[in-house]
Amino acid sequence: MTHKILTSLAALLLVGCVSAPTQANAEPAPDQVDVDKAVEILGNSVAFDTVAGRGKVPAYAEYLAGELKAGGFAEGDIEIVPLGETATLIATYRGKSAASPILLNAHMDVVEANPADWIRDPFTMETDGTYFYGRGVLDDKYGLTMLMTTLMRLKREGFEPANDIILVLTGDEETAQKTAEAIAPRFRNARYVLNADGGGGTLNEDGSFAFYSLQAGEKTYADFKITITNPGGHSSRPTAHNAIVDMSGALERIGNYHFPVQTSELTLAFFAETAKRTEGELGEAMTRFAANPEDAEAANRLAQESEFVGITRTTCVPTEINGGHAPNALPQSVTANVNCRIFPGVPPREVMAKLQELVGDAGTVSFPEEFPQSETSPLHPEIMTALRKAVDAQAPGTPIIPSMSAGTTDGLFFRKEGIDTYGVTGIFMKPSDEFAHGLNERVPVDSIPGALEHWHVLLTELSK
Repeated sequence: MTHKILTSLAALLLVGCVSAPTQANAEPAPDQVDVDKAVEILGNSVAFDTVAGRGKVPAYAEYLAGELKAGGFAEGDIEIVPLGETATLIATYRGKSAASPILLNAHMDVVEANPADWIRDPFTMETDGTYFYGRGVLDDKYGLTMLMTTLMRLKREGFEPANDIILVLTGDEETAQKTAEAIAPRFRNARYVLNADGGGGTLNEDGSFAFYSLQAGEKTYADFKITITNPGGHSSRPTAHNAIVDMSGALERIGNYHFPVQTSELTLAFFAETAKRTEGELGEAMTRFAANPEDAEAANRLAQESEFVGITRTTCVPTEINGGHAPNALPQSVTANVNCRIFPGVPPREVMAKLQELVGDAGTVSFPEEFPQSETSPLHPEIMTALRKAVDAQAPGTPIIPSMSAGTTDGLFFRKEGIDTYGVTGIFMKPSDEFAHGLNERVPVDSIPGALEHWHVLLTELSK
């Protein structure tokens, strides 16, 4: 929210980041029936190719609604809200009070996957015994599945929460995010949102627990369109200016430009804590950067890592290009999309002005659609306490580090409505296993029991 900041962060970090020994939660681990059900739902979910333009999200929502009904939800507590070719699924787990519900958020859509590029069929979940593979098996049908399975487990156990728990599954998070934008205003009375599309645990390469990341903020998403036009002509008569060549130069300048280093209380705390668990020169760079953000050498070292560059500054990268109309003609028009993830507090149009400066007189930069600017959610003690118990359920004593996501989730639309939102997914993974949006997306098979217990503890603790 615009009127909230991370007050008393230092005190809250004592709750969230200490790694002193803690007792694991005494809750029983999920039954094998829950693990089997999660695998079933995840596999069936991957089979729905919920890519933009294919219109498969409503059918997938109907499948999920059927699972919820079979798991104990009343038909009247489930709603599918259509929007164009996509939809939002809303399911209410009734509590003692309808006031101040807890929202659970995940998304049903996935990014495109070309089967010709994959080793396996991207829309058939397969396993080699160590990993499950498939498009969306991590982003975000994994988190969605853990929420679904946990709510059905709570129904089976007869759990009655103090307040309603509302599952909100959006349908176009990977593209226009219109479903989140449309649905978020309905829930302004929510206590907070727990987002299964953010946060999560990191494993060391030897499989040991490193730390858990709590997403309390995210960057602003923006797509800018660059257009370069030219009279064109016959390819046998080259002119001084060629739209494709000019665009190439403009994109090279953008690619070579580094936006200024920026920090916040949240990102400095993240690097200070992460440095304690990162060996070698990278860990040293984190320590130096957290102590002195003006240390250019340390900032540049962090910028070499794709995992961290987005936490230190605004980033802009070309993602699409289209131009030319015939193989034997000079191009008359070339357009390119430049995707930017903007550091909180930076006006998007300020970034647009910099892009125009880099493009120069050769072309124009436009801003087709403005997304809400991201905000930072305060670290409520009850969130930190419950999350501490949830993390301890599978990784006792593992530090919890508040963080800002370099990407964008539907959480920004809930924050826009004044609802504090936290990325608290239950998976622990190695960074080397992260293939979301890429080829051969995968998740560890043995991550499911821990993730299920994570959500069970978190929801029961927050719903007392």
